[in-house]
Amino acid sequence: MELDRNQHSVYLLNYHLVMVVKYRRKVINNEISEYLKHRFVVVGQSYGINLQEWNHDIDHVHVLFRATPHT
Repeated sequence: MELDRNQHSVYLLNYHLVMVVKYRRKVINNEISEYLKHRFVVVGQSYGINLQEWNHDIDHVHVLFRATPHT
């Protein structure tokens, strides 16, 4: 396990985020999931977020990512 560091601290912050479609509608397929994953990575780069794992089902997405304490 590799720890992250900044000037004053050592940390390891992992987040598990579940994003659900409104009314649990069954709309997420592989194409939509890949688009959402790409957007998450692009936006996350400006906030210091590193995507670790991405999984989806037809009505929700599971995201595991690492971030800094100030995010």
